[in-house]
Amino acid sequence: QDDELKYTLKRLVEGLGATREAARPGFSLALAQVLQAFEEIPLCSILEQIKEKHNLENVKKKLVRNAAFGNFFGVMALFQSGRLVKDRKALLESIQLLQQLTNHQTHLRDLPRKTLIDITSEVPETVFEEVLFDILQNDLSSAFTSPENLHLLLVGMQKFPGVLKPKKLKKLFGSPTVVNKENISRLVELLKSAAKSEKEDKKLPSVVFDLLQVALREGAFELFWNEVVENGLLKEKSGPVSYMCYRLLGSALPLLSMEQLQVVLKGKVMLHYGEHVVATQSPQGFKFASEMEGFIDTFLSGCDDPERQLAVMMGFSTLTNEGRPVLLSASRVVRHLQAVALQKYISWLKDMFLRPDLDCCLDFSSNRQKQNRQNADIAQQKIARLRRWIIHRLVNITESATRKEDSLVMDIARFCFFHAFFVAKKKNSQIAEASVLPSEPLNERDHTETENYFFGLLQTLNTLPVLGDTAKAAALREKHVHGVTADGKLWILLLVEYANKLLSSEHIKAVKPFTKEQRDIWERTLQSVKNLQKKENKSDSAKVGAFQQLLLSVAIHLFKNQSETVDVLSDLLNCTEKAFSKEAKKKKTDNSEPGWVEVMVEILLSLLAQPSLLLRRISKSVFVWICPNLTKRGLQLILDVFDPNQEQNEESAVVVMEESNKKTKSAQDTDEEGSEDSSDEDNTDSEEEETEEVDDNFRSQLMKVLQGGNTLEEDKSDEELDDEAMMALDKNISALFAEQQKRIQAKKDEKDRMRKEKILRRDFKAKVLDLIDVFLVKQAENPLVFDIIEPLLQLIEQCMSSDSDKQEVDFLQKTASIFKNSLCRNKQYCKRVASLQEDVHALMQKLVKKACKHTDSAVALYYFSASLYLLKVLKGNTSSTVLPPEPEKQSDSRAKQACQLLNPGCLNVKRVAVIYQQALTQFLSKRNSPLTCSMFHDLFKRFPV
Repeated sequence: QDDELKYTLKRLVEGLGATREAARPGFSLALAQVLQAFEEIPLCSILEQIKEKHNLENVKKKLVRNAAFGNFFGVMALFQSGRLVKDRKALLESIQLLQQLTNHQTHLRDLPRKTLIDITSEVPETVFEEVLFDILQNDLSSAFTSPENLHLLLVGMQKFPGVLKPKKLKKLFGSPTVVNKENISRLVELLKSAAKSEKEDKKLPSVVFDLLQVALREGAFELFWNEVVENGLLKEKSGPVSYMCYRLLGSALPLLSMEQLQVVLKGKVMLHYGEHVVATQSPQGFKFASEMEGFIDTFLSGCDDPERQLAVMMGFSTLTNEGRPVLLSASRVVRHLQAVALQKYISWLKDMFLRPDLDCCLDFSSNRQKQNRQNADIAQQKIARLRRWIIHRLVNITESATRKEDSLVMDIARFCFFHAFFVAKKKNSQIAEASVLPSEPLNERDHTETENYFFGLLQTLNTLPVLGDTAKAAALREKHVHGVTADGKLWILLLVEYANKLLSSEHIKAVKPFTKEQRDIWERTLQSVKNLQKKENKSDSAKVGAFQQLLLSVAIHLFKNQSETVDVLSDLLNCTEKAFSKEAKKKKTDNSEPGWVEVMVEILLSLLAQPSLLLRRISKSVFVWICPNLTKRGLQLILDVFDPNQEQNEESAVVVMEESNKKTKSAQDTDEEGSEDSSDEDNTDSEEEETEEVDDNFRSQLMKVLQGGNTLEEDKSDEELDDEAMMALDKNISALFAEQQKRIQAKKDEKDRMRKEKILRRDFKAKVLDLIDVFLVKQAENPLVFDIIEPLLQLIEQCMSSDSDKQEVDFLQKTASIFKNSLCRNKQYCKRVASLQEDVHALMQKLVKKACKHTDSAVALYYFSASLYLLKVLKGNTSSTVLPPEPEKQSDSRAKQACQLLNPGCLNVKRVAVIYQQALTQFLSKRNSPLTCSMFHDLFKRFPV
């Protein structure tokens, strides 16, 4: 065993200087593990073996690099074993060896110095004083000659304050402190060198952070920050040095007091950082903003002092570029704010919105902004930019903050709603939002921006989980209820009640006042909601909630689009009355008038065509609740959207129009599906300059003009025309060409309009397709599913034969995915086919025949898959006339399985066999058959009987 151990140590020591770079750390780690396991092995003997094997003096010149690394990894192995700091002799020799290795910077760079610092930081104070101090005295004395020596000194000062006292420091390098006026210039140069040496690592050099800590201990932080960092390092126009200053700023936050934070957050480094963020917004530039946000996040998560948390948030929120803060308004760092700090931060944001204090901001302008600056009112522009950021910041807090309560969220919602749609004539103490008047009145654009962000907030509230720690709130969360407060009230209902309160106040006026008709429809909506609340316990609560949500969501849009919303709201109120009237529960005898479900479907389709993402999402959620009540006529209204024949002359709720009058649209109010923009760009090839063929009409008109000027007669020359005639001829020709150019431009405009209209229609169809998907998933057992099969197949066929632009391809993929996953592969299917057997068999036969006649195998596959779905439905249904034979022993599972296989259900086996037999015959006999082997393999595999 001793021989094996000796051999192992010998091999490991040899491997420390291996030629392969990846092998050296492995041998070093293995040696450390062996030394840790066998403590009887003396470290000095191993160190001697390492020096002997990798002798730097006798080694050949080409092997110096391997020998240097062998010695270095040998010391690393001794250190990693955990025994080096306990063995004073081995420790002393290891430090001496590392000092020798510092001469081989070509190969090892600063690795020996860093390891020496690491070892020093691990030893006890007595060992440092008795063993290491003497041998390291020269390094400590020359601390200001290199960043590594300075780092060694700083580590020693922090780890061994009892040894490196001010008196001893004065003996070492002449001054009792490190950070003082005499050392400023030397420290600046050393830190510049450290920044450039670690620029590839993209991290703060350890020596810089340790120097900051020593400056804090010596009470010289302001001297260090003002003289070393701001007046020294920042003047160096170098990327690595600037990034080091930014990282120092972020790393220093947890260490600083309130007074020191104010110095840092209002200093030159912050200003420099802001200019950097604005200057590097291009995709090519290195962006430091995300890294700084990480520093802020780390500070806020580890800080338990609300005042310091608030100071940092306010500091970064007041670093502004012409009024707009550099910190992202959607930053999620606020999730770490304590409740007190969060409340104070929100109050400060609201106060800054109402009374913008640009003097407290650390504001700057980029060079381009200074060049483009005109005589416009710069202060007003800054206030507008600041207010826009604040509103988005407030809205985002409702999503990001973790320590939020119902009262806080409602406070933000009321603030946004008030300043979007109302203005206070004078102060009103009864309404909090009107208790303080804005120092600078909001203009039309401010109201519009706030309005857009408010509807984004409303969308967040409708999907917000229940807040609070009460038992009722926990019960609602378990049921996955969204969009309600802890006591079960709809968020939007509370906002509508607040809106009604504002409309009734004499001291408040609406930005867009209601007409008598609009006020009547508003009152009628509120009354309808109250009636629904009374029925909530008696009727289906989910149905009542869905109608409430839709009524309130449309009603609140009265403040945005008054003329468009009135008609929709009127139809919706009539639909609601029909849905909950007693007559609706009875059977209808007169089918001429559309039922409430059909009217509701038309309203939902019209809402899907709206640019508001909030209304589209709500319409989808409401459709889920009315799915069980959907009629054949209601489903047909949805399917008509995909019918190309209906598209030519449809006068339905869908209106395709360009939203040219919408100047501003917030991120919260635009659709997340960016297909429209991408398609616009993809289709620009149709806009290419083409050589227009000159039509005969234009040619004849040109001939007449030239003949009128006598320029086509062979016996006359241009010289015979006088100046007046030439001018008249030029005028006529230019007028003719201008008219032709107008015709060409009109054709281009019409072509562009048609293209945009096609994009909007396709986008609308994609949204309606979501309703089909919802119905197939939620109502898989509904017989109306059979009415969807053919329209979906026709849609797939239509898409495959149309243009292959990106939007068409995406739409095809979406349709095919719904067909395969939501329909064919759905484990749930209709179990009431007994009365529809003949119709389903006929549809199956029709689908198989279409699959056989089709020229495209890809389309034929979808038709064949649909027939297999119908086969599964018929096979899975039990016939009312034929009872399945039951096995004698119920416990026999194999007999049960055999019984299920033999049971045809509602399937007419002979008829179906003939259908698929004919298809198989065509497949085997025709060379160009669209059917494939995989289709029949799927048939025989799934239905072997």
